[in-house]
Amino acid sequence: MRKISLYIGLLLLCQYQVATAQDSSLLKMLEDSLAVDQQPEVVIGTFKATQLVNLPTTESPGKKSLQFLIMHRFGKLNEGAYALFGLDNAEIRFGLDYGITDRLSVGVGRSSLDKTFDGSVKYKILEQTTKGMPISASFYGVLTNFTQRYSDKPYLDARYRTSYTSQLLLARKFSSNFSLLLAPSWTHMNLVATPEDKNDVFAVSGGARFKFTKRMGISAEYNYFFDNQIASADITRSLSFGWDIETGGHVFQFVVSNSRGMIAPYYLAKNTGTWGKGDIYFGFNISRSFNWNKR
Repeated sequence: MRKISLYIGLLLLCQYQVATAQDSSLLKMLEDSLAVDQQPEVVIGTFKATQLVNLPTTESPGKKSLQFLIMHRFGKLNEGAYALFGLDNAEIRFGLDYGITDRLSVGVGRSSLDKTFDGSVKYKILEQTTKGMPISASFYGVLTNFTQRYSDKPYLDARYRTSYTSQLLLARKFSSNFSLLLAPSWTHMNLVATPEDKNDVFAVSGGARFKFTKRMGISAEYNYFFDNQIASADITRSLSFGWDIETGGHVFQFVVSNSRGMIAPYYLAKNTGTWGKGDIYFGFNISRSFNWNKR
């Protein structure tokens, strides 16, 4: 009787081991199948705003979303105590950007500098994914027209006041905390300062964002135009930094820059500020989004 019980126990143990091995094998096959069938996901939040500092990013408002953007720059730091180190003076830009689709958006804006109006379009060409596509890419085009009146320049009609800029925005989010942006650009100005100046200016811009807490990060950008395009030695390359703060529906950014202008072509081909001379503009960017897309 004891031998029979022992045989039965051994038989049940063997069956249990076989069943466990089969279950483990089936589970592994299921996991492998899911891993193969898993679709690549779109990487979101490469940047938290449509502007890095002055430079546009690959981000844009979603479908039926409206963004209101304020860009503000005080005067130069080297204006001294009499002008409260630039705080007595200011330039400002208001902008509205609307998402027609999740990939296509349009925008309009008005800057106090030269009383400039701008209109823009942005189209998302590529989206970075977890597998397959390593970058995001957007095309950005902006038309500007300044309306400042000059009594000594009656020839300045609308065609001479207009400039066009096209930028290819290439970005990659390397981690949840770090993103890079590269932007080759072409700017055409209908009127230039001297015959030696080129109407067409080519530049390459680079920028990065590093997030160091859940709601805070730092941004930096540099805009490099190629030599032998601008004759004036007063025109300099723009370097800007930002401290980003996310506050619910707002993105608030403190800015320091040697660029007085906040849109192309001002920060790309018309900048006159020099960091070493104290031509430093303190300011801020703030954006607020409104969404009418019913889900």
